[in-house]
Amino acid sequence: MFFSPAYAQTAPAAGNAAAAGGMVGLIAFVPYLAIFAIFYFLIIRPQQTRAKAHRAMIDGVQKGDEVVTAGGVIGKVTRVMDAEVEVEIAPTVKIRVLKATLGDVRGRNAPAAANDTSAGARG
Repeated sequence: MFFSPAYAQTAPAAGNAAAAGGMVGLIAFVPYLAIFAIFYFLIIRPQQTRAKAHRAMIDGVQKGDEVVTAGGVIGKVTRVMDAEVEVEIAPTVKIRVLKATLGDVRGRNAPAAANDTSAGARG
């Protein structure tokens, strides 16, 4: 009364049963591969590229470069050590910061801003 009748399906031939089961498993796995590929090309790969460029920039810091720390302090590099950099932030004020905390390295030969009114920019 409360049960619907159950209908039996015909079993596939013995040779086709293994092939059909394997194909269904493969088709069910394809969306996961597609999602991973999308994540890799949109998230993982660009992040690795940015990290590699930042690491190269930090490793290439030299005496005389202008740097910006992650905290926003801007200064000029006076000494480079293995994991630290000595930065002059005022005429007589020098601080030591970790290279890992450097957010940006501006080279000595960086072009001056168009609106820079300092004596060096006037030529």
